[in-house]
Amino acid sequence: MHSYIPGYLRARQTGRLKQAVQQALDMLSSCTLCPRQCRVDRTRDETGYCGAGRQAKVASFSPHFGEEPPLVGDHGSGTIFFSCCNLQCVFCQNHEISIRGEGHILFPNQLAAMMIRLQEQGCHNINFVTPTHVVPQILEALDRAVNLGLRIPLVYNCSGYESPDTLALLDGIIDIYMPDFKFWDNAAAGRFCNAPDYRETAQAAISAMHAQVGDLKMDDAGVACSGLLVRHLVMPGRLEDTRQILEFLKTSVSPGTHVNLMSQYRPVGEAFRFSDLCHPLSVTEFRQALDMGKDSGLNLIR
Repeated sequence: MHSYIPGYLRARQTGRLKQAVQQALDMLSSCTLCPRQCRVDRTRDETGYCGAGRQAKVASFSPHFGEEPPLVGDHGSGTIFFSCCNLQCVFCQNHEISIRGEGHILFPNQLAAMMIRLQEQGCHNINFVTPTHVVPQILEALDRAVNLGLRIPLVYNCSGYESPDTLALLDGIIDIYMPDFKFWDNAAAGRFCNAPDYRETAQAAISAMHAQVGDLKMDDAGVACSGLLVRHLVMPGRLEDTRQILEFLKTSVSPGTHVNLMSQYRPVGEAFRFSDLCHPLSVTEFRQALDMGKDSGLNLIR
């Protein structure tokens, strides 16, 4: 990592970061940060689908060792868990913060200090978890954090339900994109996430992310410093989604794409209301998903 210069430092030198901060803040007065296009005035603390107002709200922050190995290294990924969410899956394991919005409001100087604290603790990166609805606040704080000495890569850890205009603001600033690709079946995405356009939106978003940062790259210690890493939560009875998503990543994004096939689905939140979500993923189904992943030739992260 010593030889890698984070994109936001180059963006700061050219004035690109300050420009992105202002463009993002301008979007808050009629919010179009995500595909929901709520157009509420968040500068007045009006709230749309995600439930967020003018300031970012954070549920927790810490060095995290449960993330993918290329992010964790020896000292952990510096995770900042933002409250609220623009997707709000009925089965979300963090529904207390993503849907109910539990957390504490932070102003830009506080969020910047949080980034510096994680860096001081030895974290290999700053990992923004559920950042889509607070991109302006992140950029606002990032500009201040650079002044305080922030020098480690940034991870954009999101649901895959992203706006191309918001991603364009992050071009040259975010180092590592880690989106989910949850569903291929739009009917399921409509039922479980109220996002019947999820597949096309995630396809466009992940393609745009890869165009910005390319395949995942590691430093000499095997820690990621830039690139794309895609997560896919394997769900009960939805192996066809898994197959189609892997095929899309291989043929339309890059055969070198790094993918984490995740097995931890369990029925929580509002999942009990849906008969096809009421049971955990079986060992057999996950093994079948892993076989699909191996057959795809993509870089599986374990």
